[in-house]
Amino acid sequence: MDAEFDYIIVGSGSAGSTMAYRLGEDGTRTILILEFGGSDAGPFIQMPAALSYPMNMPRYDWSYIAEPEDSLGGRQLVCPRGKVLGGSSSINGMIYVRGNAGDYAHWEAAGATGWGYADVLPYFRRMEQSHGGEAPWRGTSGPLHVTRGPRDNPLHDAFVTASQQAGYAATPDYNGYRQEGFGAADMTVYKGRRWSTANAYLRPALKRGNVQLEKGALVDRIIFDGKRAVGIDYFQDGIRHHARARAEVILAAGAINSPQILQRSGIGPGKLLQQAGVDVLCERVGVGENLQDHLEVYFQIACLQPITLYKHLNLFSKAIIGARWLFFKSGLGASNQFETLGFIRSQAGVSYPDIQYHFLPVAIRYDGTAPAEGHGFQLHVGPMRSKSRGHVRIRNGTATMAPEIRFNYLSHEDDWADFRRCIRLSRDIIGQPAMDPYRGHEIQPGDDQTSDQQIDAFIRDHAESAYHPCGTVRMGAVDDPGAVVDSECRVIGIDGLRVADSSIFPRITNGNLNAPSIMTGEKASDHILGRAPLARANDIPFEHPTWEKTQR
Repeated sequence: MDAEFDYIIVGSGSAGSTMAYRLGEDGTRTILILEFGGSDAGPFIQMPAALSYPMNMPRYDWSYIAEPEDSLGGRQLVCPRGKVLGGSSSINGMIYVRGNAGDYAHWEAAGATGWGYADVLPYFRRMEQSHGGEAPWRGTSGPLHVTRGPRDNPLHDAFVTASQQAGYAATPDYNGYRQEGFGAADMTVYKGRRWSTANAYLRPALKRGNVQLEKGALVDRIIFDGKRAVGIDYFQDGIRHHARARAEVILAAGAINSPQILQRSGIGPGKLLQQAGVDVLCERVGVGENLQDHLEVYFQIACLQPITLYKHLNLFSKAIIGARWLFFKSGLGASNQFETLGFIRSQAGVSYPDIQYHFLPVAIRYDGTAPAEGHGFQLHVGPMRSKSRGHVRIRNGTATMAPEIRFNYLSHEDDWADFRRCIRLSRDIIGQPAMDPYRGHEIQPGDDQTSDQQIDAFIRDHAESAYHPCGTVRMGAVDDPGAVVDSECRVIGIDGLRVADSSIFPRITNGNLNAPSIMTGEKASDHILGRAPLARANDIPFEHPTWEKTQR
């Protein structure tokens, strides 16, 4: 063994950096963090408006590509995952959504005892330093700064007003009492910089001296003594290294990499492991299964006034924006531009929102390319609780081979109906009087695309991932054969090994996944240290009083 530590954490991302900070907080424990990626320095990551760049750069991204999707006409969607300090919190869109209380009620009902809303709310408060959030729902002294953009483009207010004209509510804080409705978006940006978990948690942890970070460390497998995890086998600069954990090994490598490492280490579906040439140590059929994601479309409308961000897409404007950000950390470069969000229920009988809107005052793809029409705006819209499930499976036992990632998007018939409702409800909002001064023709799907068949064709050809994979190491009851970790994040059937990241989510949460992933790291830290969980909250969040009978 090269070195010995109390804890070894695999992955420096949303949960990993959080746990490094909390486990080493009192200075008495030694922690090793293994991260395959490198530095997060530079404007591509730190400038919020540059968000489309790092997730398309192999330097920062694992560059995973999912298998062809039958329901998407055989298209293969990319699956960006952070390969850098801060993990995916360093390449994401910086949109901060806790999820809905109903999500955590489902988690608890699925066997994740102690993960109900009353249990997780104190951890969201502990991690946050909210600027502009709703008291007393939000945290005010945590490491993670959460801010709001200026929302000075008139399209933001017009869109929220249109939603009210359509019969929805405005909400002052979708992360507070009431998620349902439309309002200002929260983002993990502070003083003009991306406030990733590398900035919020990892750097302060490293300054204490008891946390060691190894970059360029490609984890091969977990080392066991019988059925107890005792260390990690990894490569660095082509040389094999071993590190020993006196207390525990903790996987925080994310929804794609954590199940791979478990499978390579002999924990997973026996038949799959045997086919990959891996000896079976502990058969857990759920490892790599239950893969979920959010699928969305870009609903784009031409703008009648030249007020959108399209005017800034030329090289000269980008240079000016970049210079202002570089010298002053201000201007358009200091925002992710997703400054308005909305959450609605798709139909009567749905108890809490199952459709999310991101509003953007420009018509553009996530890779930064704009349509030829020029000025426009768009809604990123999609269903929150797809019934489709996929998987992550190793192809062989080597750490350098990318796994098979199959999402099985839209494989459940209900998903198509949900998506059609997204399009039609969006048209209803955009058709309100508040949008009259701005609303031109539909760029996509197109004003004449109204039938189920036409909308389905648009979805098949244009739906994109929102990059929210989760669920592949599902948390549940110890006697649940499909569960992989128990409610304290311990791998069932193995000692000294935990998983804490988005892979343990029983079901995908309502919104973007960065906030719940950080919360998972916060809560898991108390479980790992054997501390009593934070006291349950007594706050009762909003539930629409007529949800059983009305859609809005």
